[in-house]
Amino acid sequence: MDKVCTRLDNITGNVIYVQADGVRYRDLAEIRSRRGVSLGQVIRLHNRHVAIQVFAGARGVATDARVRFLGHPMRVPFTSDLLGRVFTGGMQPRDNGPIPEGSNVPIGGPPVNPVKRIIPRRMVRTGIPMIDVFNTLVESQKLPIFARAGEPYNPLLARLALQAEVDIIILGGMGLKHDDYLFFRDTLDESGALSRSVLFVHTASDPIVECLLVPDISLAIAEQFALEGKRVLVLLTDMTNFADALKEIAITMEQIPSNRGYPGDLYSQLAARYEKAVDFDTAGSITILAVTTMPGDDVTHPVPDNTGYITEGQFYLRGGRIEPFGSLSRLKQLVNGKTREDHRTIMNTMIQLYAAFRETLEKQSMGFRLSAWDRKLLQYGGLFEAKMMDLAVNIPLEEALDLGWKILADCFDPMETGIPTQMVEKFWPRKSA
Repeated sequence: MDKVCTRLDNITGNVIYVQADGVRYRDLAEIRSRRGVSLGQVIRLHNRHVAIQVFAGARGVATDARVRFLGHPMRVPFTSDLLGRVFTGGMQPRDNGPIPEGSNVPIGGPPVNPVKRIIPRRMVRTGIPMIDVFNTLVESQKLPIFARAGEPYNPLLARLALQAEVDIIILGGMGLKHDDYLFFRDTLDESGALSRSVLFVHTASDPIVECLLVPDISLAIAEQFALEGKRVLVLLTDMTNFADALKEIAITMEQIPSNRGYPGDLYSQLAARYEKAVDFDTAGSITILAVTTMPGDDVTHPVPDNTGYITEGQFYLRGGRIEPFGSLSRLKQLVNGKTREDHRTIMNTMIQLYAAFRETLEKQSMGFRLSAWDRKLLQYGGLFEAKMMDLAVNIPLEEALDLGWKILADCFDPMETGIPTQMVEKFWPRKSA
C-alpha cells in the first residue's frame, strides 16, 4: 500500500525531509507540487525522519507538496533496443528517441553471489601494446585509470570502446563537459561502434543526483546483458566527479565530514560499484574501467587512495602515455601465460631495459660521460616510447610481441638482454644476408 505525506518538514538544497513509517532506504518517492511531479529517492532514515533526494532538484517545491512513497527502489527498463541509444543519468532519452520499454530491473542491488562467479581466465584484447603486452586486461577485472587534469583519458576510453574485443560497451559519463559528451557520441557513431554501445551521460549542468545514478544504471544494464551471455565492458568517467557529488549531498545533509570533506562511507560507496565486476559461471562477464582524476596529481587524495584498496591494479596516464612503472594489472598472470610462450619474456625484458634507460637519462642530465651501453639504452628507450608506449599505436598482441623482438634486435645483441637461449633461438629476428 502506498504511503502518502502531505507536508514537508524542511527543504535543504535538493533534499526534502518528511516524517513517515515503514519506508525503506533507496525507495522511490513521487513529489507533487505546483511545478508538477518529480521523482526522488530515500537517502537517509532516522526513526520516522526521512530524507529524500529530489532528482530534478527541489526548486519550486513548497512545504505543502504531496509525497507518495512507491515502495520499491528505482528501476530501469531493460531491452536489447537500448543498444545505440544515449540517455541522461535519470534514464531520459538524450538522443530524442522514444522512452524504452522492457522488463524493469532494479538498480543499486548487491554484488553477485560468489558461488555464481568463476576465476577470471580470458584476456580482453584492446590493440594497445601498453595494455595487451605489459598490463593485460582480464575479463571481470575492475581497474581505475589514474590521471591528472589535462591527460587524454577520455580519448583513451573512446579508443577502448572502439577496439576492445567485447560484445557490449556501456559508457557512463559523470559531470562531463558538453564537448566531451559530443566527442564520445560522435566518435562511436562515426566508427559504427555505437550500435553495440549504450551511453548514460550526466553533464555538469544536469541535476547533481543524476551523477550518482549513472554508475548504478550502467552496471544494472551491464548485468542484464552479461546474464544473456554477453561480454560487457563498462567505461566510467569520472569517478572523482561521482565522489564530489557524494560530498555535496553529505554537506547538504550536515553529515560529519571525513578526509577533505568527503563522507565517511566513501570507501563503501566506491566498492559497491566496483564489486559489480564479475565473470558468471554459466553466462557472460562485466569488466570495469573507470577514470579517476587526481587533483594536483596527488595519488593520496581520498578518491584514488580508497580506489586503490578496492581495485585489482591501475593504469597511470602521464604525459599522454600509460606509465609502465606506475601501472599494474594484478590479474595479468592468469592469462598472459596462455597467449604466446614469449609473452612474459618480452614483458619482463623490455620493462627491465626501459628502467635502465631511465637511469641513463638521469646520468645524461647530470653530465656524466655515457658508455657504449648507455648509448644503446638511449636508442632503445626512444624506440620503446615511439613504437610501444604511444597511445596512437594500434596493433594486435602477436604483432606487438613481434615488434618487441625487433626493437630488441635493433638495439642489442642477444646476450645483452638476458633472454634464455631457447627463446632467442626461436624468436630472435634473423638478419638478412
